[in-house]
Parts: sequence; C-alpha cells; structure tokens
Amino acid sequence: MGTAIYLPLAVSLLLWFIGPRVARWLPPATAVRLLTITALVTALGTGFVLAVAGFVVLAQLSPVAAIGHWSPAAVRSGDSVPAPIGALAGAAVIALLVATAHRVVRATRDLAAAASLCRSLPTTASGLVVWDDDRPDAFALPGLRGRVVVSTAMLRALPTDERRVLLAHEAAHLRCHHHLYVQSVDLAAANPLLRSTAIAVRAATERWADEVAASHVGDRQLAARALARATLAQAQAGGSRMGGGLSTSTSLAAIGPGVQDRARALLASPPPRRRPLAAAVAALILVIAGAAAETAHDTEASFEQASTSLDAAR
Repeated sequence: MGTAIYLPLAVSLLLWFIGPRVARWLPPATAVRLLTITALVTALGTGFVLAVAGFVVLAQLSPVAAIGHWSPAAVRSGDSVPAPIGALAGAAVIALLVATAHRVVRATRDLAAAASLCRSLPTTASGLVVWDDDRPDAFALPGLRGRVVVSTAMLRALPTDERRVLLAHEAAHLRCHHHLYVQSVDLAAANPLLRSTAIAVRAATERWADEVAASHVGDRQLAARALARATLAQAQAGGSRMGGGLSTSTSLAAIGPGVQDRARALLASPPPRRRPLAAAVAALILVIAGAAAETAHDTEASFEQASTSLDAAR
C-alpha cells in the first residue's frame, strides 16, 4: 500500500493547522464552500484508509482468511502496515463510526426541532417573524420554508438603517443555506483533527452573511455599527433566550462569538480572492482522492495475489 495510506492522515493534520487561517485569508463564501468540501473528502478518505489498514491486519487471522479464500501468510508478507498500527487503525475506525452516528442523530434531531418550530410560527410572505419578547434577539431558522425571527426588543434597540443590516444578515443565512455547510462540516469533525476547521467554517458563515448584508446596504461601516449595537443590546439584556434549545447548526444568529473580529473585517476592505491559496486547498481534495484510489488498487492487488498463492499451495 505504500505511503499513500498515510496521506489522508497527513492532510487531516495539515487542515487542523491551516483551516482557521484559510477561513480568515479567503473571502468567506469561498472559504466556507472550499473548506467544507475539503473536510468532507478528508474525513471520508481518512476513514477509508484506516478501515483498509485495520482490515489488512484482521485478514491475517486464519478464520478470516478461510472465509475470504486467501493466504494469510501472503497477506502478511505483502502488507506494509505494521500489525500494531493496523490494530490501532481498526479501533480508530470504530470510534469514528460511533462519533459520526452520534452527530447524524443530533443533526437529524436539530433539523426536526427547527422544522417543528417553523411550522408553529406564522407564515408571512417575507419569511420575517417578529416575536414579542423583552430581550433583544434575532436568528435564522432553516426549513422547507425558513424564517427570520427577530424580537420586538431587538427592533427597538436598532435604528431603521441598522435593522436593515440585521435582517439582511439573517436572510443571507437562509438564502445561502449556511446550516447545510455547518452541519456537513460538523459530520466531518467526527475526525478530531478536523474540528478546528469546523469551528472556522461556522465563523466564516457569519462573515459571509456580514458581507452580504454590507453589500445589501452599501455601507460596511453601517454594517459594523449594527453588529456592535445588536451585540451590546443583547449583552445588556443578559443574553439570548428565544433560540434556546436549538443547535447553532440550525438557528444561525448574527450575534455570537467572534463579533470583534467580524466588526474589524467589516471596517476593512473586502478580502481579496487569493486564487493560488484557493487552488492549493482544492489540490488537497485531489491528493486525498488519489491516495484513496491508490490504496484501494494496491489492496485489491495484494489480496488477489494472496488468493492466487493459496490456490497454488493447494
């Protein structure tokens, strides 16, 4: 199998280091799309090579070899993965599967809760729901017919032009389907090395919505002011309670961690495209795909040879 089997693990480690930096350096929309796809491919590729490494060790057991009709000695001689590493890889695959199943259940539960809340809210042509509440809050609730929910206290806390910014931000979450990116990268983060990338993608979706809102009103300073005023209003009221019980992967709110960094980004010029950096990250997808394909090919050839060796010995 050669060194190809180790490449997905190396890319996972690389993303742990560069993922948050890439999310800051690239335009938010590009960063979210690119990092989500790269993380998913990396998670799948890593799981695949770990499963192969674990299976190769398992295949050396006589009962398994008898079922598969191959020579365990031939598998052992052709295997480039040490037995302890293969056993560890098998245990890692089981842990990844359990973590992924847990995340799938959680995502399904959160989407069902969001859909249920959407159905309980009044239907409006604009999708905006004004909630009578004495705490300032606003969030986007995805679903087949998503809603932008804002409290009356938040509307009172912001002047008219800043309300436009806030509502444009939340509408951008729905229009760009940000919850799908957040939930997809959260599944990939069953691989612990990809969790920093998942956090970076979640933050980048907020910056993406900030950029859409700033473009909508045509004033980046106004967008930064609206963000700061909304955050201050919620902090003075003691935090949010309208979106309580809903995961951040479903109810996406303008107000949250990293507000200072987002305000600084709005006060600066829009981030440049940096095509070479985007191309370099995209190339990691090809590296993972190539490594998985080579691992699959080499493993298949190894087992075919082990099967032939068994036939020849008979």
